Amino acid sequence: MLLTVLVVLTAAGSAGASTNSSGLWGEVKRGPVTPVCVAEQPCYAPAKGVTLVFLRSGVIVRRATTNDLGRYRVRLPAGTYSVRLPQKPAIGRDLEPVQARVRAGRYARVDFSIDTGIR
Repeated sequence: MLLTVLVVLTAAGSAGASTNSSGLWGEVKRGPVTPVCVAEQPCYAPAKGVTLVFLRSGVIVRRATTNDLGRYRVRLPAGTYSVRLPQKPAIGRDLEPVQARVRAGRYARVDFSIDTGIR
């Protein structure tokens, strides 16, 4: 009986924790990676080790760094965030998109791209 109660309480606690969790996940790609894109070769590559900075009302709320596949995951409270790189690239455009919305109790996929300026 006690074991059953513990299992039910643990399951209820886990379910509650997942519904309160929110944030973003996705991929960051950089490109073009060659001056001429060819159909058989990728024109974009994963942005490895890139830090994304999430701001709300101009204040840094959180940072996330991509893995070797260019993927990230960040826990954030619900709201709209400005997203940027720690430093503007010397060439090319900055990160796109520049805003992301987080809904309460959900993780949303938002993919970002970094223009390398190669033309």
